[in-house]
Amino acid sequence: METSSSAALSGAARGRTVTPGMVITALLVPVVAVFGVVTSLRAEDIDMDWVHRQQAACRHMPFPKMEYVVAWSGLLLGLSAVAVCLLLARRIRRRCGLRLWDTWPGLLAFVCALLNVVAILLELFMLWTTYNPYIPGPILGDCG
Repeated sequence: METSSSAALSGAARGRTVTPGMVITALLVPVVAVFGVVTSLRAEDIDMDWVHRQQAACRHMPFPKMEYVVAWSGLLLGLSAVAVCLLLARRIRRRCGLRLWDTWPGLLAFVCALLNVVAILLELFMLWTTYNPYIPGPILGDCG
């Protein structure tokens, strides 16, 4: 009789290891990672809009400062996704005594953080292209 109650207690303890806070935090990792990639790609859109506006106006225009903000925020979002994953790992280790990938929210956050490494490289490249000036400058075309 005591073995069945101890088995029920250990089953209940296993069921309580995943809290709603862990699920929300684990779902936050892929969302923030995707926002980082989308934001970094938006920097390229801003740059192309700037080039097209210069070509339409047939003159050189000042570089949009918003592109710097968008490029930096893309990288910060990518890095914050990894930071959230590390904080989740620390919380799971403290509360449950488990490794990150022993729970399904932790596994989800871990896989997304690993995939986010490639996204961080893209975000770094987009930041580099923002600060890298065009050597010949945008071609204005036939303005005559």
